[in-house]
Amino acid sequence: MEVEQKQADLVQQFVLLAGSARGRAAVELITHATSHPQLFAFSELLSSPHIAELKGTEHSSALDLLRLFAHGTWSDYKNNAQVLPQLDPQQVLKLKQLTVMTLAETAKVLPYDLLMQQLDISNVRELEDLLINDCMYSGIVRGKLDQRRRCFEVQFAAGRDLRPGQLDNMISTLANWLGSSDNLLLTIQEKIKWADSMSEQDRRHKKEVEDKAEDMRKSIKVPEVSVQENLLADCLEKVYGHRC
Repeated sequence: MEVEQKQADLVQQFVLLAGSARGRAAVELITHATSHPQLFAFSELLSSPHIAELKGTEHSSALDLLRLFAHGTWSDYKNNAQVLPQLDPQQVLKLKQLTVMTLAETAKVLPYDLLMQQLDISNVRELEDLLINDCMYSGIVRGKLDQRRRCFEVQFAAGRDLRPGQLDNMISTLANWLGSSDNLLLTIQEKIKWADSMSEQDRRHKKEVEDKAEDMRKSIKVPEVSVQENLLADCLEKVYGHRC
């Protein structure tokens, strides 16, 4: 939450500065934003009117660079370096941090080999230093380094700016999930009704059995004369010749 609040405050500051920055001043603002060690969100700055005005001008490459920092990765920069401004060391680090964020959004286990390839890092020690000092300490990702398995296990990754069209995909995905949830809920409710119905049938059946058993007990007449009375009657019959 603290990281998100810092991001919101920084974004607001840069958006306010962009309100009065035009031309070369807007380019310098972009350079400053993409170099700032604590700023990792650029979409609001990208949509600022004075920044958008750079499109089609001699400074349009600065706008392309800002768009790359908002949505792209280090590999994207390398593939388009010939048409983009040269990066200073702080911008290089920032773009590599953003690349780690992107990779961490898509997988929970990141092999060292994949990270070194995507970040242009030649050895494990340099990679682990980047992950610990520049990524985990800054709060953009959290995780565990597994040196035996040579991988980074992601526990948390801060989200990057939404790419064009990504919001529509997210809405579609959420709508599908909502539909599936509704169907699952309906199925559960039907199962509950079926279980309640079966329970009521069992209850009625048990009551019927108990009622029949009670009726059978009532229909059986047990003689009330005791054994001793029967014996006495037999004796008297022998003495008097008839039962008394």
